[in-house]
Amino acid sequence: MELRTIRNIYNDLTVDGGSVAAGPRDFARQLEAALPRWRLDEAHLVWLDLPVENAGHVPAAIDAGFRYHSADDGRLRLTLRLVENAYVPPPPTHYIGAGGVVLRESGALLVVSERYRRRGHGRHLKLPGGALQPGEHIEAAVRREILEETGIETRFRSLVCLRHWHGYRDGKSDIYFVCRLDPVTFDLACQDDEIEECLWMPVDEYLSHEDVHQFNRRIVRAALAEPGIVPETLPGYGSPDTHELFMPPETDS
Repeated sequence: MELRTIRNIYNDLTVDGGSVAAGPRDFARQLEAALPRWRLDEAHLVWLDLPVENAGHVPAAIDAGFRYHSADDGRLRLTLRLVENAYVPPPPTHYIGAGGVVLRESGALLVVSERYRRRGHGRHLKLPGGALQPGEHIEAAVRREILEETGIETRFRSLVCLRHWHGYRDGKSDIYFVCRLDPVTFDLACQDDEIEECLWMPVDEYLSHEDVHQFNRRIVRAALAEPGIVPETLPGYGSPDTHELFMPPETDS
């Protein structure tokens, strides 16, 4: 059976995993037969995704000219340039997270203190939030993280600001979105394994508290002062399931 490929809009070929032989030797023969055909195809790259169960196929792929690209829990990804200096999109370079400024009508702010801290650092009062999961929108992620950490259900209002930070975990960069939300429930239920304390704190007290970093003070002030940018849908601009768009609120003028 020959290796089948699917062409994408960038003129790259992706090997159909269903056509990959089960044994490494048979796979090596498939590659030997496919390479001349691929080079005549005028494509730029070949993408090869192997389940970890087929890790024994990797030496044959390397011998054929493939190079490692990335890996996750269930997949090894390799690429083969068919055109010299063809652009290979890099592996994921960023973590993405979202945190929430949740403020009650009384002026009380939702605050957490994490259980695990850098050595030598004491109590640090911050806003609830965390990392986005694959395929998750910012709005859904921040509401989920707040609920998990504090037990508070929220209604999303706007995206207030963001932080971009290089040199985060494993040398990756980090983008963190700060959102404004309204509480829907008010009874706290802290996530015991990660959160040491969660509380409603008067916002004026938070902004002057010694256990609050200046970054957190600044983003809370921004959330109080500005309406932020709000979720919007545009006809013809993708699907709300896959596309998330934030824009300044429209005015009547």
